[in-house]
Amino acid sequence: MFYDTETNAHGMAHDPFKAIVAPRPIGWIGTKGRDGIRNLSPYSFFNAVGDRPKMIMFSSSGRKDSLRNVEETGVFTASFVSRTLMDRMNESSAAVAYETDEFELAGLTPAPGHIVDAPFVGEAVAALECRVTKVLTLPDMDGNDTDSHAVFGQVVGIHIAEEVIRNGRFDLAAADPIMRLGYMDYAGMGPIFELKRPSQRT
Repeated sequence: MFYDTETNAHGMAHDPFKAIVAPRPIGWIGTKGRDGIRNLSPYSFFNAVGDRPKMIMFSSSGRKDSLRNVEETGVFTASFVSRTLMDRMNESSAAVAYETDEFELAGLTPAPGHIVDAPFVGEAVAALECRVTKVLTLPDMDGNDTDSHAVFGQVVGIHIAEEVIRNGRFDLAAADPIMRLGYMDYAGMGPIFELKRPSQRT
């Protein structure tokens, strides 16, 4: 089959786009407004985008509270979502009023950042503290603004729980991440295997 995205006439029960671009890591974004109100929201449009310096991004479909807060304060955190935290991550995705603290809603500990004034999930096995470098309203191919807003941040601090550090590495098997697929589907991690690049083969 083929369909053009202008008409989006795919004839399927649900749009397959996000199922094709999968799996996607979940950015559990922690922010705090200028008024001190905390926010915690999961974003599946999230990833690492640079290593020198370390950079990540998340994208908000619509002007949500996380976007408002990063524009006000210039900082955010991203907490790692393990399988043990899956249900509480899902609770934090509820569409609630700005004044609602999703940490409290989901029964999570708002741990204060060491460098940035934004909370992260105290129960997470890893978290990134970030300073915003750019907020970009994404244009379409005609140059018109869309309602998607990408937030780029430089990682200035990293938290890792001791129990997932093994043999000098962040042990993903122990961390047990979950990932977003399409529709309402999620996945855990299967067996880990190593694949060396051609330049690394001996």
